[in-house]
Amino acid sequence: MTEVLKPKVLVVGAGPGGYVAAIRAGQLGLDTVIVEGGALGGACLNRGCIPSKAMIHAASDYAAMMDKVGEGALGIRLRVAPELDFGQTVAWKDSIVHKLNIGVAALLKKARVRTVCGWAQFSDAKTCTVETSKGVVTIQAENVILATGSRPVELPFLPFGGDVISSTEALSLEAVPKKLVVVGAGYIGLELGIAFRKLGAEVTVVEAQSSILPLYDGELTAPVARWLAKHGVTVHLSAKAKGLGAKGGLDVLTAAGEEINLPADKILVTVGRRPVTDSFGLAAMAVDMSGPFIAVDDQMKTSMRGVYAIGDVTGEPMLAHRASAQGEMAAEIIAGHHRRFDPVAIPAVCFTEPEIVTIGLSPAEAEARGYRTLVGQFPFAANGRALSMEGGEGFIRVVAASHDHRMLGVQAVGRGVSELSGQFVAAMEMGAVLEDMAGMIFAHPTLSEAFHESGLKALGKAIHI
Repeated sequence: MTEVLKPKVLVVGAGPGGYVAAIRAGQLGLDTVIVEGGALGGACLNRGCIPSKAMIHAASDYAAMMDKVGEGALGIRLRVAPELDFGQTVAWKDSIVHKLNIGVAALLKKARVRTVCGWAQFSDAKTCTVETSKGVVTIQAENVILATGSRPVELPFLPFGGDVISSTEALSLEAVPKKLVVVGAGYIGLELGIAFRKLGAEVTVVEAQSSILPLYDGELTAPVARWLAKHGVTVHLSAKAKGLGAKGGLDVLTAAGEEINLPADKILVTVGRRPVTDSFGLAAMAVDMSGPFIAVDDQMKTSMRGVYAIGDVTGEPMLAHRASAQGEMAAEIIAGHHRRFDPVAIPAVCFTEPEIVTIGLSPAEAEARGYRTLVGQFPFAANGRALSMEGGEGFIRVVAASHDHRMLGVQAVGRGVSELSGQFVAAMEMGAVLEDMAGMIFAHPTLSEAFHESGLKALGKAIHI
């Protein structure tokens, strides 16, 4: 017998946008159901953000110990090289994911949200059926929040399968590949490529554009490029992957027009992500599209009354924290709150070596929008805390409008700068001007002092440079 549910709110997808939307709706006293066909937490928790950062951490620990073998460093020497049990590394990563899965389930239960396990299939904008292990569930909702996320882009001439893998398979390999070719030098490709290099793989990167991390300016990516070169990662820029070679590996057309074959045990394809819009009956919902994405306004409303969309399915930037913020807001709007999505800036972080953080406008972007700017850049080479943790590579840069000194953007590259991103966001969202930065007292010795000094530098009164 089919069970029929008639909730106030139906959330489709339990990723970082969907589960946050459901929890907030439940907190507000709205009868809420969330549908998820996979594991709670979505791609971010299960196949992306969290497991990749766990792998990066393990790889960094292993590489740090390998650096101490033989002559050693910092007065620390290991007579015998550490052993890597990659199966145990993956198991440890999986244990973190499992713990967070349980945490999400507990939070949904606490908020009195009902979870329906299965794939939703819509017959109209507010009605869907879900085939669960216990039978078919029909859901007729007053409001629907679509949070279906995104999936890796598959190249038609290099389809996933066998030794051609996406980031999902890369995080669950049985062994570290001896030779890894990464197609795409964006943040996902370089994060994983660097991690596997630290774990001992020979890594080659193929990028169609003329620079690594093409969305970032050259100053920010230069320290990453130097790390790649220093650690033996071969990078082919302005190169095109052609497909699998006749005898294995990857055939590539180089920038010089030469066709070469790159030997590979695994080929990791990371050329972007695309929204999931093709598997739940979206056409039956009759919502307007914006290219491949679902079109929404500043309240995350679609063209169909009572239907909302959040996260990757609505466009760039495809970031978990953007989805979470949108999900929370959509739930509050359904509850009658007056909200709109208008952040001053959304931070983006690359967990490369070293890390990169960008918020707001770069100098070039600000000038392209007609601003006259003041730019202050302070190197970590002049920061005591950075030097004491072997992090002298990189800098923090502040971009401000010259007419009123209002901060327009912050960029940083260096060891551990991801943990400064909240500080940068707070300054931007609070409308800080350079004088605000100059008047603050930052703890010594910390990396955040470089943020202070970059503001002073823009005002022409830096102390330590």
